Amino acid sequence: MGRLQEYQVVGRHLPTEANPTPKLYRMRIFAPNQVVAKSRFWYFLMKLKKVKKANGEIVSLNQIYEKNPLTVKNYGIWIRYDSRSGTHNMYKEYRETSRTDAVEALYQDMAARHRSRFRSIHILRVVEVQKTDDLRRPYIKQLVTKGLSFPLPHRIPKTNTKKVFSATRPSTFA
Repeated sequence: MGRLQEYQVVGRHLPTEANPTPKLYRMRIFAPNQVVAKSRFWYFLMKLKKVKKANGEIVSLNQIYEKNPLTVKNYGIWIRYDSRSGTHNMYKEYRETSRTDAVEALYQDMAARHRSRFRSIHILRVVEVQKTDDLRRPYIKQLVTKGLSFPLPHRIPKTNTKKVFSATRPSTFA
């Protein structure tokens, strides 16, 4: 189990006399727990719409689980992050077993390559790339080629004789 989980948070502005049925807003938030998910929801809603926590309410909060957590899939992630020099948009691809694993790999990758923190990365969209023709990045394309095999150097060959002691050392090179 990874550090992050995916949550669906639905919230709205509090009902008033002028607007008795306010519009609902739904977001899929990646966060370590429910408290951080609610906090990130209000952070993004305040930026997108004029709704803040003081005059809003959360209608529902659900954790989203992966349907097929044992199959490897390709994910495309659109992000917006703040660097030391400015704000940048970016598209990255990852090959993982779940959406949360792909987002965790994204955060680790961005921390390693760009020294960006969790607070400065905004995930815009996470999509599972179904067709291999739709993959853009060569470091992911090389993993979906047909007949891919990895060499296994330094293997000890299996012998039929079961000698416990031998006069020569075994050769591990094929």
